[in-house]
Amino acid sequence: MGSFLRNLSPEQQVSLMFVLLFGLLLIASGMGVLLSLRERQHADDHTGDRAQRLHDYQALLRNSWLMTLVFWVGWAAGESVAIVLFGLVSFFILREFISLSPTRRGDHRSLVLAFFIVLPLQYALVWNQHFNLFTVFIPVYVFLAIPVVSALGNDPQRFLERNAKLQWGIMVCIYGMSHVPALLLLNFPRFAGKTAFLVLFLVLVVQTCMLVQHLMARRLRDPVAPAISASFHWRSWLAGLAAGGLLGVALAGLTPFKPLQALAMALVACVAGSFGHLVMKAIKRDRGVTHWGSAGRSVTGASGLLDRVDALCFAAPVFFHSVRWTFNL
Repeated sequence: MGSFLRNLSPEQQVSLMFVLLFGLLLIASGMGVLLSLRERQHADDHTGDRAQRLHDYQALLRNSWLMTLVFWVGWAAGESVAIVLFGLVSFFILREFISLSPTRRGDHRSLVLAFFIVLPLQYALVWNQHFNLFTVFIPVYVFLAIPVVSALGNDPQRFLERNAKLQWGIMVCIYGMSHVPALLLLNFPRFAGKTAFLVLFLVLVVQTCMLVQHLMARRLRDPVAPAISASFHWRSWLAGLAAGGLLGVALAGLTPFKPLQALAMALVACVAGSFGHLVMKAIKRDRGVTHWGSAGRSVTGASGLLDRVDALCFAAPVFFHSVRWTFNL
């Protein structure tokens, strides 16, 4: 399978993946419709947990469609447009995050710094391929700068909590997301012009892991952390990892990875993404919301853009650095 895919031209690979990917998404969407109809037929006896799991499954399907479309935009429009696109995604998901984390007047300078200086600088570093600086710019320099700017606002009330929220939002929404377009700029020998498949690989294995995990969880009881997630069980988590890993091996021919390398990279991405999704659920429970929106609608007019990319925000930096260090790029 791997040699067959490598022998195809990039255009033929894209056409094949178009057929396979959208075919799988259509099948999964059909399953979602059937599950929804079944829930409606048993509306009298279904539990809140079952309804929530169905909602989570449908949300993950929407996530898969969204990220697949993002892949095609990145492939068709080129690296520069993809970087700008993901920069806009970072802006909107950070806005969603901040909208559910109350701020004070003393935070205004820090917010301006985050949205209009840190965000464009981070993506400018990606654009110019300053990978060594872009990996430490936010965790080191911005982490130290945010509380300094906040202190200059002369508001000590809940100072630590306020700054921790903003630092956390910047790490997830800007730092994590910026690693996705960075994959497009990795310089693999004999893989020029095809790095968009690394983004596809990452998105597919993570979304497959999450979908399988939620489907398996429907038949399981006693979740690991019921106060945070009704769909996180060790058995369903392992099933999700297995599905993501096997898909990674199947997609090895589209990447510079050998099958065992593809398996390892897929598992790394799936572990980071699934645990990241759990962490983001914990933050939502802390905020008292079920999704990153308000009254059923997010600040973007959707049902929560951050809900659709939260696993990717955690998986992308781990995957990026694992690939870069493994191949000494």
